[in-house]
Amino acid sequence: MHFFDDETIDWVVPNYERLHAAYSGKINYRSWGDATPICTFWPPCLRRIHDYNPDIRLIVSLRDPVERAFSHWRMELARAQESLSFSEAIRAGRRRLAGLSHLHPDFRVFSYVERGNYVEQLDRLFALFPAKNVLLLRQCDLLIDQKATPDRICAFLNVAPFASYPENSVFFRMTKKAPINCQRQI
Repeated sequence: MHFFDDETIDWVVPNYERLHAAYSGKINYRSWGDATPICTFWPPCLRRIHDYNPDIRLIVSLRDPVERAFSHWRMELARAQESLSFSEAIRAGRRRLAGLSHLHPDFRVFSYVERGNYVEQLDRLFALFPAKNVLLLRQCDLLIDQKATPDRICAFLNVAPFASYPENSVFFRMTKKAPINCQRQI
């Protein structure tokens, strides 16, 4: 929804009508949520979420930083926001963002490398939310076991596990035969 990273909202006195309207009239779920990947990266976003609900449960899916950057670049290329090759965009990244506020719109587009620097983002996250309210996942876990990972999510949210699961599928990989490397621990 890009609600909590929306800089057009008056965050001194935020109006949550648009947020709530997105869920009104929906089936009465016990839990509902949003998937906006920029939330951990956009500096004021986590504070805004905390101000909205300090007891919220957050699921953070960490992706291999190189795969994340490449996917981000492909998205910006498709949106016609990027014209450089991937390697040129990575090399130009810091120069493009130098001297800009972290709230500058270019940080939404050209932050290919920066968004993969998870330490700062997780420090901000855990400064606001207790660990019991945060589930850290690795994106590759969804690729390796598309049953156990959703089961972990359901347990974290205190909801019943799914009755059935789709067949394992991979929608995109950097190369056709790239192995999935999930050996590193988070």
